[in-house]
Amino acid sequence: MRWIWIDRFVEFSSGKSAKAVKLLSLAEDHFAQHFPGYPVMPASLILEGMAQTTGILVGEATGFKEKVVLAKVPRAVFHREMLAGETLTYDAEVLHLRDEGAAVACKVVVEGQTTAECEIFFAFLDQNRAKQMFGDHNFVFGGEMRQLVAKLTAAAKTASAG
Repeated sequence: MRWIWIDRFVEFSSGKSAKAVKLLSLAEDHFAQHFPGYPVMPASLILEGMAQTTGILVGEATGFKEKVVLAKVPRAVFHREMLAGETLTYDAEVLHLRDEGAAVACKVVVEGQTTAECEIFFAFLDQNRAKQMFGDHNFVFGGEMRQLVAKLTAAAKTASAG
């Protein structure tokens, strides 16, 4: 994954829910072009942050054994623009976790106000077919991503225990 649109997890309940945070900074390249003079976070990148938060939650629920791919976004609603200087909290919840995939809900909260909501379906690639096509390598959750998630979840567990 080249771009990670979450900064850290603040809560993590395996297989159930997670909260992740993204601090929007003018130092991020996309604010220079979208839109010059009015630094708005592109909705597609906010949706990507929700997908990353929920995808990591789903991947961790299966011990990262599955190749988790985003299959469908049946609903995404943006209530307002999100601007540089704001802190986005991605609040994710697993709705259904089955052998073939998962359904999750996620909302973005800024200063106590829900600013975006979505529902995302993830599919698990068939193990036999995926192995034929991609080998044993998990291209979704590679070594770097697993190390990052381990650090993020450990920090969240420490914070919630203390």
